[in-house]
Parts: sequence; C-alpha cells; structure tokens
Amino acid sequence: MSLHSAASAEHLYSLVYTSEALTPFDDDSLRTLLTDSRAANHHAGITGILLYRDGRFVQLLEGPEGSVRSLMRTISDDPRHHRVRVLVDGYPKDRQFSAWTMGYEPISTEPTAPPEGFRDTFTDIEAVDDNDAVLRAARELALWFRVRSDRSR
Repeated sequence: MSLHSAASAEHLYSLVYTSEALTPFDDDSLRTLLTDSRAANHHAGITGILLYRDGRFVQLLEGPEGSVRSLMRTISDDPRHHRVRVLVDGYPKDRQFSAWTMGYEPISTEPTAPPEGFRDTFTDIEAVDDNDAVLRAARELALWFRVRSDRSR
C-alpha cells in the first residue's frame, strides 16, 4: 500500500502531541525506535516528524485518520511515555511531510543561557493552551527541521 492510496481511502488527518520519556532515550534507543516506527508508519500510510530533547518528545503525525488515531492510542499506552498530550489535531488539505515516514532531529540544549527575549519554540509548544499558537510553534519546528535537512544533503 502506498502512502497516497492509504490517504485516499480515508480523510487526511494530522495531530501534534507531546510526551515525556519515563527514562531518557540514548542514541541507540532512539535509533531502534525510529527504525521500528518508520517501517510501521510506511505500512500504515503515516508520515511525520519526531523531535526529541531532554527526555521530551514532540511529534507530528499525518495520514489516514484511522491509522493516525490507532497509532496515537498505541503511543498513549506505551509504558515508555507519560504525560502524553495531544496539542492540535485536524484535517489538513495536504501532507506537510509526504516524503518522510518519520523525519527525526535530536535537539540539543545550549550550554549557555539564551539571550534576553529569546523564545524557545520547543517549550512554547508544551506551555501554551492556545491551539493557534501551538500550531504556529509546531510549524516553526517543522520549518526548522526542513531547513536543516536541506542543508545536510
């Protein structure tokens, strides 16, 4: 089943969620998670992006509604995650990550204090109750990831 045929069977649905890892993931744990997720997502017609920093995940999932909702239930029930919170969900017109079964970027924290007035989008995404602001923050992170990916090619 291709990603496009899966999307045509059901409405395109997307969501952004955050969660905290019960124990921090090291590089090997993240690599295993990504390998397994990419294979399962491809089969289910799901694309998206996963961001990880300091034991926290932010993930955007998109694909057939039934597949995305099923995956979200699996993530919510996964004992490696807690404080799972769906921030934004809906029916976008188009996929944002059509070529990525699961794009990934580790986000390192800066060793020094940020300059005055600095806005940390990753933190904003978890702290804001305004859906429009959360969606804007998720899009900012997605744009950041795309620019970094384009530069590394």
